[in-house]
Amino acid sequence: MLSKLSAASIVGIDAVRIDVETNVSGGIPSFTVVGLPDNAIRESRERILTAIRNSGFDLPPKKVTVNLAPADIRKEGTAFDLPVAIGLLGSLELVKRKFDDTLIMGELALDGSIRRVNGALPVAIMAAKENIRRIILPLANAPEAAVAVSASKADIDIYGVETLNETAALLNGNESRPPIEVNVADLFAAEPEYPVDFADIKGQQAAKKALEIAAAGAHNLLMIGPPGSGKTMLAKALPGILPPLGFEESLETTKIYSVANLLDKDRPLMVTRPFRNPHHTTSNVALIGGGTTAKPGEVSLAHNGILFLDELPEFSRSALEVLRQPLEDREVTVSRISVTTRYPAGFMLVAAMNPSPAGALKDRDGNLTAAPQQIQRYLSKISGPLLDRIDIHIDVPKVENTELFSGSIAESSREIRKRVIRAREIQNRRFTEAACAGIYTNAQMGSKLIRKFCALSPESSQKLMDAMNMLNLSARAHDRILKVSRTIADLDGSGTIEMKHLVQGIQYRNLDREFWSF
Repeated sequence: MLSKLSAASIVGIDAVRIDVETNVSGGIPSFTVVGLPDNAIRESRERILTAIRNSGFDLPPKKVTVNLAPADIRKEGTAFDLPVAIGLLGSLELVKRKFDDTLIMGELALDGSIRRVNGALPVAIMAAKENIRRIILPLANAPEAAVAVSASKADIDIYGVETLNETAALLNGNESRPPIEVNVADLFAAEPEYPVDFADIKGQQAAKKALEIAAAGAHNLLMIGPPGSGKTMLAKALPGILPPLGFEESLETTKIYSVANLLDKDRPLMVTRPFRNPHHTTSNVALIGGGTTAKPGEVSLAHNGILFLDELPEFSRSALEVLRQPLEDREVTVSRISVTTRYPAGFMLVAAMNPSPAGALKDRDGNLTAAPQQIQRYLSKISGPLLDRIDIHIDVPKVENTELFSGSIAESSREIRKRVIRAREIQNRRFTEAACAGIYTNAQMGSKLIRKFCALSPESSQKLMDAMNMLNLSARAHDRILKVSRTIADLDGSGTIEMKHLVQGIQYRNLDREFWSF
């Protein structure tokens, strides 16, 4: 007898509907899965049969054939265990209800219990488009799927199950329960907690202002300073002044974490911007994504948030160079023989580095801590094209003892965030009125929008030309200066870029000028 039900396979961060066709017939007892299954699915035979027997079902010796269609899409992972088991029980008429409007996913343990799987959120989003009316999945994944249903306002019932017996009883109508629902508004209602507040950081007023500008325009930022000057602390305080995640941003970020199996079990929706801080030994694949079984990398896990690279020159040259494409295109393309996968990578790059391989550039006596050749070799690990893509370069000097022991209270992250949100609102209104689809911040502007919204007076244009000649700036650096100047003007509430805004924007190109005086 043939049974047919729906499951799902993850491709990138999206789900594709898969039909699970199970046929039981006479002949030599066997269990065959076709339709481009990976090793995890091929090995599922013993898991499924043992789980069914341990759940109390009687399995006659039959020839079992399972087809996962469409056959040209590679299927990966253990989420097919439960749909294949239910399909087998349906073919044996041990589960009698039809599955036409039902999508099932879950991994089986040998005792028949059901384990959590990856990608429940994109699966639920896909189900809403495919007119599926019911989703049965592991109880631990149910709130995650319910968030997607709530977002799409689809007429889908979400049921979380913990055992194979429970799933069979639900399908046979022997058990009735209300579907699981999640109130999305409640998830956003709680005030987020951040590890570091700007009020906790002594001194560094210039650096704090640079971080405020970076947050207001979503600009990439590089901090240069000796060890102990507070670069890491400043970076960790940055999420606290970023605008809160919008619902669409939250949903997109959650999809990535759901696929990567990094979603907090107690939080079915990401409501704060991600902050990723990979170690400098991170490989290219871990940073950019991909691998034998393609997964999102650090640049995608930082989507709509911050990617912080501490000790930037300690990263391998090749790892830094792979950042160039996602910084420009805001997405990562991973190509394999059978498939090309795209992951979103719209992150703010925040990096920190010492001015010398020995730490501080000079010692207490004013002598260089390393030979000039060593310093140049250290700095050359960061290529010019990568530096061009970093909008703001800021010097973070050692904090003076007078500031360190000062009893004055610095401005809090809450107050700075208010100004950042106002500047973002100005940008959003500007780009909405100009019908710039997909553009929300100044950092996203291309050449055409820069010419439209970053017009300069003749005097300011001459000033910028003089700076470009003096500092030998590239065309890309020219555009970065204009975008940063536009953000400074937005924070100032100015409709035009004034000379003071432009001069400040030029000053944030430290590594484009003779910054290192040996």
